[in-house]
Amino acid sequence: MKTILYSIFILAFFTSCSTQKQEKKPNIIFIFSDDQRFNSLGMTGDPVTQTPNIDQLAKEGAFFNNAYITSPICGPSRANIFTAQWERKNKIGFNYISKNIISEKTYKKSWQVLLKEAGYSTAFIGKHHTKIGDKKNTPLRENTDFCYYGDGHLGFYPAKKHKQFANLKNKTQIEGMLEATKAYLTQDDTYDYFYENADSSIKNQIKKRDPNKPFSAWINLNLPHASSIGGMGSKPTDPEYYKTGYDDVKHKIGLPDGYPQDISLPENVYATPDLMKYYVTSNKGKLLNEKLKMTRAVHAIDLMVGNLRAFLKDIGEDENTIIVFTSDNGLFLGEHGLGGKTILYDESVHVPMIVYSPFFTDKTKGKVINELVVGQDIPATILEMCGVAVPESYQGKSVMSLIEGKNIKWRNEIFLENLFTDQGYPRQEAVRSKQFKYIRSFSKENDRNKYVPNQSITINEAPIYEELFDVLKDPKEQNNLVGNINYEAILTKFRAKCKTLVSELD
Repeated sequence: MKTILYSIFILAFFTSCSTQKQEKKPNIIFIFSDDQRFNSLGMTGDPVTQTPNIDQLAKEGAFFNNAYITSPICGPSRANIFTAQWERKNKIGFNYISKNIISEKTYKKSWQVLLKEAGYSTAFIGKHHTKIGDKKNTPLRENTDFCYYGDGHLGFYPAKKHKQFANLKNKTQIEGMLEATKAYLTQDDTYDYFYENADSSIKNQIKKRDPNKPFSAWINLNLPHASSIGGMGSKPTDPEYYKTGYDDVKHKIGLPDGYPQDISLPENVYATPDLMKYYVTSNKGKLLNEKLKMTRAVHAIDLMVGNLRAFLKDIGEDENTIIVFTSDNGLFLGEHGLGGKTILYDESVHVPMIVYSPFFTDKTKGKVINELVVGQDIPATILEMCGVAVPESYQGKSVMSLIEGKNIKWRNEIFLENLFTDQGYPRQEAVRSKQFKYIRSFSKENDRNKYVPNQSITINEAPIYEELFDVLKDPKEQNNLVGNINYEAILTKFRAKCKTLVSELD
């Protein structure tokens, strides 16, 4: 009898241990870069930039070939990640234009808040470009265990603009944000200086993770954005790759075919004189220098990914940490004669996206997924991977079914929009399928600096310019098919689909 009871006890003990291991929630790290184009990686065809660590992350995870940001500009793109909604639903444009903020009620449904309620320790690090609750972002600061951010652009040397970053030993942005992440994650006294030297304004909102809880860290970079490459490599303490990196191959950094291209849009849609100067690409020498610095910045991001993964291994968390990587939008570098973003061509909206999990099977590792996904899908994906229910308010969908290869119905088109009416940009709406893209632009004459997300449907507004591209035959979107009799039926279909999505997503 004793032998039987002992055997039952041993079986129960190991069953319990096994169950506990299975029930342990995974950690999350979400890396959000800034203005990083889809083709900025070695694996996506960049002829110069070396990104072995990001490429390796994709080889061990799932890479999304058709990932898009539906509001391709800093603030709205980030608001879409907080809310998991399209901009015309959440109505969070740039605060000084839209006058809107993410309400505390909406924020409580954001993915990191829900993870905290599920027992996670949470961190928000780096760039912040929207308002939550009030002008001081009170809900974000009070409901995040490690809240270490700067409003707006960080600059290459963040402490120059934001006193809260003065406690960093690394003065360059990417290295500094990695340092902050390590300070949050570590359990020894290596980074005690970080907390001891913290500015008084943030001392009560930064603390190490609780080792008894899983963690979720959202790392927001402000590179390779052009606003943050100024000064790169100018200090003796800067890493060498910021000073001379890629100098030996900079002659291979190319320009768009036919550079300089004429602006592809009519002047009443897009006028260069209205734009911020660092988005003008007509100066060849300036553009090539910016591309070189952006190459160095992407290289630094890649090193950060590699160093972060090594650190996770050092602290024993690598086998339980999911990593998601993407960018807030792409960037024009002379294509279509354009600079900046927001215009709804693929250079602006197409981004790299990787979902990595140490729990993926060999069948899943290295999978390339061609379905159409959007930034708003990330929150639902993270919540599902952590076993947390996805709110009904989310318009984005978890991509786990795609990763797992399930036979499900998925979207055939995605809706894109630009509602930012400052700096010379037009309001635009677009629909993209795997083969076609339809873009309609509205008059700038009466909506400059106004936020009118519903105007196209409330007054049945007619566009002043339309474009249709067969992106399989014409991936650089050079041949506008509007007016081509052979595509009239397709144009009619996409016009109708655009109107439908505008209404459905509102």
